Amino acid sequence: MDFSLSPDLQELQHRTRRFIRERIVPLESDPRQTAHGPTEDFRRELVALGREVGLLAPHASPEFGGLGLNNVGKAVVFEEAGYSLLGPVAMHIFAPDEGNIHLLEQVATPEQKERWLRPLASGAIRSCFCMTEPAPGAGSDPAALSTTAVQDGNHWIINGTKWFITGADGAGFAIIMAKGEDGAATMFLADMDQPGVEIVRTMHSMDQAFAGGHAVVRLNDLRVPASDILGEPGKGFRYAQVRLAPARLTHCMRWLGAARRAHDIAAGYAQQREVFGTRLVNHEGVGFMLADNEIDIRMSRLSIWHTAWVLDQGARGTTESSMAKVFCSEAIWRVVDRCVQVLGGQGVTGETLVERIFREVRAFRIYDGPSEVHRWSLAQRIARQGSNW
Repeated sequence: MDFSLSPDLQELQHRTRRFIRERIVPLESDPRQTAHGPTEDFRRELVALGREVGLLAPHASPEFGGLGLNNVGKAVVFEEAGYSLLGPVAMHIFAPDEGNIHLLEQVATPEQKERWLRPLASGAIRSCFCMTEPAPGAGSDPAALSTTAVQDGNHWIINGTKWFITGADGAGFAIIMAKGEDGAATMFLADMDQPGVEIVRTMHSMDQAFAGGHAVVRLNDLRVPASDILGEPGKGFRYAQVRLAPARLTHCMRWLGAARRAHDIAAGYAQQREVFGTRLVNHEGVGFMLADNEIDIRMSRLSIWHTAWVLDQGARGTTESSMAKVFCSEAIWRVVDRCVQVLGGQGVTGETLVERIFREVRAFRIYDGPSEVHRWSLAQRIARQGSNW
């Protein structure tokens, strides 16, 4: 594996870095950043800035207005975007839209791409991914899927309740996972403004960065024509893996950028603050925490780049992405937690962005598979195949 970056990718990295620091960071105190993400008018303003500098949806193919970045390219650019919590919004690379764009490019028909992918990739609309359900339905165990899809002529009738559906409030359309009468899962595309789709409530959560927040969605006799099935009937779980393995990794990329931001704030404070006759950074208890931060940041980046490289070779990368998800989510949490400690009182208040980042990254150890589920999956593989090392 070659760790050097091409001149074009270096230029894109520096261009993204300048854009985030010069155009996006100054907007972080905008009051339109709410408890459930940026308002729609604020999101559109941010997207317009990303479009203006040619950085909108860089992971999408040029056919749909993007730069066609491969996974290694995304690793570099997405990390830079994540340096501001508004950066992924401005560049239209936040979940769930980023993963949905990838999935639609891979699976959707030409007609579906024109109807849903093109406006999504342009930032004109948002989307959501409806899979998780209240107990006893699907969560970490997708096989527990309880939402049903019953065929009625040339339509399917969908019933069920979904929750923790990121971005549902204000989304233009949804990708819905439902179980057919044969027990197999199928993905359906559905506009959110039609009868049969009800947003029951928006859920309060620790994180506040995702546009539209997280919602409970009820599907009441939702009629979906067969032409709006995404991919082939009965292959929903297979397509979910097409989406989820890369999406786990892009979460790692973005939150690594946020961890870097927290570390820069804490390191800058420790270099200036004098305590007991010397700068705070000179006290080993603090200096060692900052050193550990740099170790965790470096190791996270290497894990991300390696997994991205594996995906770019055409491999599924399931094991690698699970390992990266566990390691990065926990390492990023350690980094931000240490930053809170270094900042002392400022770390637990809104005096710096670190307190906000602390709340945002905590959820990362849960969504897209809790650390325990990924460890269990890896352990099951070891039980079947033994160690690969």
